[in-house]
Amino acid sequence: MAENIRVKLVRSGIGRTQRQKDTLRGLGLTKLNKTVILQDTPAIRGMVKKVEHLVQVLSDSE
Repeated sequence: MAENIRVKLVRSGIGRTQRQKDTLRGLGLTKLNKTVILQDTPAIRGMVKKVEHLVQVLSDSE
């Protein structure tokens, strides 16, 4: 069974670079405080790393 991670948008994408905004959209984070459950893959981890100052990573069990 694939592992999952929960990612929550805690800071706005307003005033960020277009690349960071596109990364947030790619993660499915469109509104502040929205939480999405994603598969824990290297691609997703890389996207989260690019916007780690805007998001909070939660364990799936929370």
